[in-house]
Amino acid sequence: MTVQELSIEAIAREAGVGKTTIYRWWPSKAAVVIEAFMENHLVQTPIRTDLPVPEALESHLRSLIGQYAGPAGRIVSQIIAESQYNEDTRVMFRERFFDDRYRAVAELVQHGVDNGELPPGIDPAVFGEMLYAPVYQRLLFGHRPLDRKLAKALVAQALERGAAAPKARTRTKRRAA
Repeated sequence: MTVQELSIEAIAREAGVGKTTIYRWWPSKAAVVIEAFMENHLVQTPIRTDLPVPEALESHLRSLIGQYAGPAGRIVSQIIAESQYNEDTRVMFRERFFDDRYRAVAELVQHGVDNGELPPGIDPAVFGEMLYAPVYQRLLFGHRPLDRKLAKALVAQALERGAAAPKARTRTKRRAA
């Protein structure tokens, strides 16, 4: 059953409660799905702080990709689809799920820049987008596989691009001959 096909009645029936009980705790079926998704997903896709930053990023992406290659990925893609025409769902999913994860990755990247593990001058927000965007693109379009070696490739490419970012040039005065 898809998120679109799901109903509050079906949720209440499966839980053995009335619809009013469901609505007392959640404002919509999407809210129930997001809550259930988050219960399991966050534990399965940790953002570790006990590893060197590049390894922590790769570990996180590997676990995210592993989840998105299975049933969790189908749920996320359905929530994203639902959120395209339901603003409340989009805001809820972004606030309850994406914003916190994105912020945690940006903080990890900033930590890596601060302690010299990552090249100076990397914009943590853009770096996080560079890591996440291909995963979501593959999830939503299915044009290429979501496999765990993608995590290593994304981190390596992002670090390579970050190291190759143009450095600020200092102007030197030319002497007149």
